[in-house]
Amino acid sequence: MRVMVIVKASKDSEAGVMPSEELLTEMGKFNEELVKAGVMLAGEGLHPSSKGARIQFSGTKRTVIEGPFSETNELVAGFWLWQVRSMEEAIEWAKRCPNPHPGESELEIRQVFEAEDFGAELTPELKAQEERLRAQVAKH
Repeated sequence: MRVMVIVKASKDSEAGVMPSEELLTEMGKFNEELVKAGVMLAGEGLHPSSKGARIQFSGTKRTVIEGPFSETNELVAGFWLWQVRSMEEAIEWAKRCPNPHPGESELEIRQVFEAEDFGAELTPELKAQEERLRAQVAKH
């Protein structure tokens, strides 16, 4: 199963404060463990929401909202994409993670949908399209 581990933003991350050298070193070691274990598929930190935008949909209308966004506890500062056997394994790895921010921090773990999760709704044509797209992405 694949899971996305979401690092919640903090006031510092939203202010563009870069992690300390110590934290970067600790995270680097943790990421090396994840890679050696075959767990980590991807992982990145994100720029603050002041450099981002949101697109709101209402029927056929699209509205662009430029950052920053005020609700820091709802924002994402970074993420990992992990391949694990179970949610329990993902939780165990997450508990070993260095604290991503000074003080209080929060990680959120969410399972990624797989094509099989859509069951009967996924026609053979849609399944073939999904497989072609995944193969193209894997090449890059």
